[in-house]
Amino acid sequence: MYKLDAVRVTFGGVEALAPTTLAITAGETVVLLGPSGSGKSTLVRCLIGLSPYEGTLRLDGAPVEDWRIVRRRLGYVIQEGGLFPHLSAQGNVILAAREFGWDQQRIAARVEELADLVALDSAQLDRFPSELSGGQRQRVAMMRALMLGPDVLLLDEPLSALDPVTRLRLAGELRDIFARLGMTVVMVTHSLREAGFFGGRAVLMRGGHIVQQGSIAELEARPADAFVAEFLAAEAAL
Repeated sequence: MYKLDAVRVTFGGVEALAPTTLAITAGETVVLLGPSGSGKSTLVRCLIGLSPYEGTLRLDGAPVEDWRIVRRRLGYVIQEGGLFPHLSAQGNVILAAREFGWDQQRIAARVEELADLVALDSAQLDRFPSELSGGQRQRVAMMRALMLGPDVLLLDEPLSALDPVTRLRLAGELRDIFARLGMTVVMVTHSLREAGFFGGRAVLMRGGHIVQQGSIAELEARPADAFVAEFLAAEAAL
């Protein structure tokens, strides 16, 4: 699916992402894990073409040349949803479909399908983001990300702004959705527990570098260095 070859990001001469080589296979769940400022969000923004980068990024074996076309295949969810406040929930969800010329019947059928998937009703979809709870806003953001039927779902700390009860409930729902859709998923988090909950491959980052990758169990059993051991121990103690 994705292949990064020496992908590097700098801002004002400061290296936000060191030259990074990484492969992500179709249908895989990859959790980018690490402390604040480790390069997780920068890496996921590279995967959707929102960070200028050096190096080569391939999708399905071909270097990406036109992100406007590629983004149709990608769904993106950010912290707190990033919904447009002047649009209703449904208005946010259908924005891209209207932009790409979907007819009303197709839009309505897709909205109904996704609303059932994320457990939202028509009354909630008629509300504006300010009238929704944090968990409902994230469900709307998930609908928007899935509206065009993407091949890849990219999530940048989608649960971090939620209260613990909502966070646990929504995490379970997301995990079920991932399993049901069988999509390629790349998720950013700083939480070891969250990474373990979603499973798949954990990619632990520090200072713009990938330090170690594998399952959480593999990282715990064979930490690559003192930082990995310290990070895992600190997270486990919380």
